[in-house]
Amino acid sequence: MDIGLQMVFTKYGCEESVSDEQVWDEELRIAGIAADSGFDCLWAVEHHFRDYSFCPDNLQVMSYLTAKYPDIDVGTAAIIVPWQDPLRVAEKAAVLDHLSGGRLRLGMGRGLARREFEGFRTTMTESRERFDEAAALIVDAMRTGWMEGDGKHYKQPKVEIRPRPRFPIDERIYAVASSEDSVVSAAKLGGRMVMFADRPWEKRLPQIQQHAQLFEEIHGRPGPPPLTADFCVCTPTMDGAEEQSRRYMGTFVYSNYDHYELLGEHFSKISGYDSYAAKVEVAKEVGIEGMVDGFMQAAVWGTPDRILREFEKRREMIGDFELATSFRFGGIPYDLAEASIKLFAKEVLPVLKTWKDEIRGQAAE
Repeated sequence: MDIGLQMVFTKYGCEESVSDEQVWDEELRIAGIAADSGFDCLWAVEHHFRDYSFCPDNLQVMSYLTAKYPDIDVGTAAIIVPWQDPLRVAEKAAVLDHLSGGRLRLGMGRGLARREFEGFRTTMTESRERFDEAAALIVDAMRTGWMEGDGKHYKQPKVEIRPRPRFPIDERIYAVASSEDSVVSAAKLGGRMVMFADRPWEKRLPQIQQHAQLFEEIHGRPGPPPLTADFCVCTPTMDGAEEQSRRYMGTFVYSNYDHYELLGEHFSKISGYDSYAAKVEVAKEVGIEGMVDGFMQAAVWGTPDRILREFEKRREMIGDFELATSFRFGGIPYDLAEASIKLFAKEVLPVLKTWKDEIRGQAAE
């Protein structure tokens, strides 16, 4: 198993006195702990404008981290492609991959928050088309060193990417896949699918199976395991662990619904967001607290032993998976986040590393 840290850069749920500077400083301190503790990758989201999350350029963040921590991979989870010029994404990704010695994991997504689309003077209506067109241009540029396109949205004259890409990118492509059409897009792109731990894993299994089947049909080889983007509260005992975890995970669920307007009616009116319209109907039926219940089932919390048991259940359900875990979300104070990741690194990480060795052994047979 490959184990990473997911950096969210969120202020939602924090004390009013917590500044943006403090949020960033503390998130980077957590990254340092992960890098020094044997994690495999540092991942950062892209979000804009609001307390929910503010990391406007994850490639820039990773350029800093790859220099500071030369022994860990860096990843974008994800670059929101419809908000970018694909040529600039390819150029910046090539620079980062050059500086890191091929340690970049290139994750991309199409975006979901209407407010963020509006901030970039665009709409969600074109997001599927723009993602599919631009992501293919970016990946092809990273493979060949050239970009050229004559699509509906991107008329790109043929240009060379400089510095030229030096390292094969195919095994390092990731795509967020939280809807049916995104699963198809991820498979076509040749990317690992990124799935957030926000609902019970049995509900995710059909998408994981669909991606694996499509990937093999399109590329003629087995599809790679998915990356599950997790949320974790790791505690030394179970005394009060469930209540504490529900407090912060519940706050994160509220922030998610607020930021993405997940109780709004607009998803049902936008092509390609049907799965989110269905999620709105589920939320109306079970209520926010019911959605928190689902989140608590998918995420990991409690003692190291309980967390390992939950990962084992997930592995039995969906097969092998990569992991990107966040320890600071939903207003979790820094001291608790630090204690949580340190305990996880001490008692959970070594066991997960044995899973990684086991997977390597199977691949070599």
